[in-house]
Amino acid sequence: MAKHIIFSATGGPEVLRFSEFVPTDPAPDEVQVENKAIGINYIDTYIRSGLYPPASFPSGLGMEAAGIVTKVGSNVSHIKTGDRVVYAQSSLGAYSEVHNVPASKLAILPDTISFEQAAASFLKGLTVYFLFYQTNKIQEGDTFLFHAAAGGVGLIACQWAKALGAKLIGTAGSDEKTRLAQNAGAWQTINYNRENIVERVLELTNGKKVDVVYDSVGQATWLDSLDSLAPRGLMVSFGNASGAVKDVDIGLLNLKGSLFLTRPSLTGYITTPEELAVASKILFDFIASGKIKVDVPESQKFPLSEAVRAHQILESRVTHGSSLLIP
Repeated sequence: MAKHIIFSATGGPEVLRFSEFVPTDPAPDEVQVENKAIGINYIDTYIRSGLYPPASFPSGLGMEAAGIVTKVGSNVSHIKTGDRVVYAQSSLGAYSEVHNVPASKLAILPDTISFEQAAASFLKGLTVYFLFYQTNKIQEGDTFLFHAAAGGVGLIACQWAKALGAKLIGTAGSDEKTRLAQNAGAWQTINYNRENIVERVLELTNGKKVDVVYDSVGQATWLDSLDSLAPRGLMVSFGNASGAVKDVDIGLLNLKGSLFLTRPSLTGYITTPEELAVASKILFDFIASGKIKVDVPESQKFPLSEAVRAHQILESRVTHGSSLLIP
């Protein structure tokens, strides 16, 4: 027997249940992983709430964890029992002591990176990778706006931008969070609860605005994001923390400067084992070199049994950086 989190209807954190199950053997193209640390991501709340509902019920939750391979499917040859691994694009069910994962979604974890570091950074780091290297190629000297800069993705983005020599302007909702973003590598920060985002962007760019905005907040920042873009700028909407942007008037893109808009996701950019290997190596190299530090506060590490409380705290927007479930 093993323990996992399941839910049988969409809704608030209270729909999550901690229960026992009997693990099955991995399919021919899968491996079984004994999870040592499990990443909590905002997309998990979208799935639980019904914004991105699961295909069927009851359903597991979570797509990211790090651990040790305990069983290997008959078709798998490049991974063996005992390997340290991390994954971030598995089928739902990572909120579990044991999870069967497609071998194509796994990366071998270097000994220099802990399970907690890996589970706290893999999905978020791969997200920054495709945002900075594929959705829009960030170059040395580029200035751009990044919302939620003190969040899990945001703090990695701040460090990554600094490593690339780019100027990230980060937004956050308190002075404490803007300090965290600046300490992580943000060039400048904006406290959106006491500063006007668009006015500050104009001031920081000498009236030029920015060529790209990365926005995971959604509804609350939609218009500010568009108004922060220079003509023919790119709006990258990759999340909905404040709610989804609805009834989009595409004519606004014309009125605000012939803007471009994209809604990318990790599954649309890292689609093969080869692409995953390239992205994960770049991320692991940054972590191993110390250019990206992944430190999870003890207050944001939760026992697997306390997934409800973890989601409540995450959605209260008082956390910073990454949060983990520990089996």
